[in-house]
Amino acid sequence: MPGATARELVVGPCLAALLLAGCSSATLHVDEAPPPPSAPGLRVEVVAGGLDHPWDVVQAPDGTLLVDERSGGLTAVLPDGEVREVAADFSDLFADGETGLMGLALDPAFETDRRLYSCQGHTDGDIRVVAWEVAGDWSSATRVADPLVGGLPLNERSGRHGGCRLEFAPDGALLVGTGDSARGTVAQDAGSLGGKVLRVDPSSGEVAVWTSGHRNVQGLAVRPGTGQVFSVEHGPDRDDEVNLLREGGNYGWDPDGGGSYDESVPMTDPAIDGAVEAVWSSGQPTLATSGATFVTGEEWTSYDGLLLVALLKAQGVLALRLDDDGAVAEQFGVPELEGTHGRIRTVQQGGDGALYALTDNGGDDQLLRVTPRG
Repeated sequence: MPGATARELVVGPCLAALLLAGCSSATLHVDEAPPPPSAPGLRVEVVAGGLDHPWDVVQAPDGTLLVDERSGGLTAVLPDGEVREVAADFSDLFADGETGLMGLALDPAFETDRRLYSCQGHTDGDIRVVAWEVAGDWSSATRVADPLVGGLPLNERSGRHGGCRLEFAPDGALLVGTGDSARGTVAQDAGSLGGKVLRVDPSSGEVAVWTSGHRNVQGLAVRPGTGQVFSVEHGPDRDDEVNLLREGGNYGWDPDGGGSYDESVPMTDPAIDGAVEAVWSSGQPTLATSGATFVTGEEWTSYDGLLLVALLKAQGVLALRLDDDGAVAEQFGVPELEGTHGRIRTVQQGGDGALYALTDNGGDDQLLRVTPRG
């Protein structure tokens, strides 16, 4: 059901409670529903701890996990469990508020070219995508394209709405989800790279704006076997969104209040001709949606094919079952992660089939490995 909100679908008890907070049950009528009876029980293990606001995690073909932290720094967890700092130069990193070292992506040919991509704030006043080459023993990373892409808008006063998620499209383009830097005109400005999803040629850095009208893209997920790409973004005080992206689509965020940043406007402004409605919206209040991934594999039984979305404020993981057209048919909270580990910044399925999740509580954050029980 396109444009469906959390008010119209079924949600787990914890998420339902948050959606109902401050609202009348007479107006929302949220049906509480657990996961499907055939849902697998999940095992949650701590892979690494002592992290500070980690933002993203990727898994290399050799099984190594690479994690970054918003304030700067890369950590590798080797297949034998050894945790190793990856030496890298972040002396020019701008890290304040929501901006810092953010999205990561490994080149599809990483096994041979060792290329890593990061999205990060820069002290010169913009947000940049940087390409790195990682040493074979994971001891260091060296910049090889600095920047690959520059000029993404940065809010130097607060760091608000810096984006910035990276994901490879099936055709090899590097997708970059950006924020609007909390400035009213940016999302609808065709001359700005903010409030957009970009397609970047990873070899040349050539940039094309793919979609516009976004507030703060925190998640990108490619649906396996379909080519469908979904974005996840924060709403103001209502309507976090999951969007099915299509080339040239305008997703309707337009907070230009005549020189002010008017966050009272709807996330998808109906006054914008052709504005694309979200496939899922949180309603009010928001859940603070962040990173997203599809989980696939027979071992996941009834979870196979679900879109999982990390939740910061709601402290858990939202599961969305989508039909072939991308409309939401069902939603529920993943029980083993609801309120058990605090804020979840990122979920990512690794090449080994496991789900990896990063907490974002500050001070002693964790990298979690989630697998179905046998």
